[in-house]
Amino acid sequence: MGVFLLKRFATFIATLLVASVVVFAVLELLPGNAAEVILGDTATPESVAALQARLGLDRPAWERYVAWVGGWLRGESASSISYGSPTLELIAERLRVTVPLAVMAMLLTLVLALSLGVYAASRHNRLGDVGVMAASQLGVAVPNFWFAILLILLFAVKLQWVSAGGFPGWTEDEGGSPWEGVKALLLPALSLALVQAAILARVTRSAVLEVMREDFVRTARAKGLSRRQALWRHVLRNAMIPVLTVAGLQFANLVTGTIVIENVFVLPGIGRLVFQAISNRDLIVVRDVVMLLAAVVVLVNFVVDVLYALVDPRLRRADA
Repeated sequence: MGVFLLKRFATFIATLLVASVVVFAVLELLPGNAAEVILGDTATPESVAALQARLGLDRPAWERYVAWVGGWLRGESASSISYGSPTLELIAERLRVTVPLAVMAMLLTLVLALSLGVYAASRHNRLGDVGVMAASQLGVAVPNFWFAILLILLFAVKLQWVSAGGFPGWTEDEGGSPWEGVKALLLPALSLALVQAAILARVTRSAVLEVMREDFVRTARAKGLSRRQALWRHVLRNAMIPVLTVAGLQFANLVTGTIVIENVFVLPGIGRLVFQAISNRDLIVVRDVVMLLAAVVVLVNFVVDVLYALVDPRLRRADA
């Protein structure tokens, strides 16, 4: 297990390094003057030169890259052009909304997908299976922002159970409370989860059906286990490898792909931050947010690799 983890961690660090080089190269080394892009076409040469010096664009590219990565490792970052605050502070503040939103959406996705996927597999080619597959096809076809609008119309406008948007905060000092914060994120999380659950339910169904045809399942049934016991004790665990793969990618997507939903519900999350930074031409914020999102994807893939080894010991023995 130690060798397996060491190899995966080395891959994780190497991937992060490559991702940082790519992000830096795309935003810093492409043709064009970043200072002119930020200030616009009407900027004077003096103001462009001053901004270049402030951003360090008058230094060689390798020095700027080392300073950028070194600052992140020390917990320091450059200040945003439009906000005037260090980007790490801005990102940390917005993650207080985006991370709970992604976690809530992922939990809803897992509950819905595993329940519906196992239910459909246990009733293969019967009415329950056909119904779940039809509903999942609809979920895949309809975009999450449309679900968001429907949920707002039903629960916020018609029933008035929750607000249509905004975020009150997590504490009384911010004007809210933990319960108010959860309520504000419930509809956005559900609108994100419906689409992801539709995809994961289909994957779960296929994986469970494949495992149910294995000899050890018939042996377990022959020893006296009921269909339900065999399904939940043996089949589901052996079917988790493809499910974990898709679920890991979905969680990364939930963190990195909340721009539309956060704008629909007017949530002050990371998606809304990057949208505003692009609108304001704040390339410093865009660069750091993109790097953070890339790091989240790499980290989630690393965690999924570790979960593979916990679920299926054959993988870590083969890699030792």
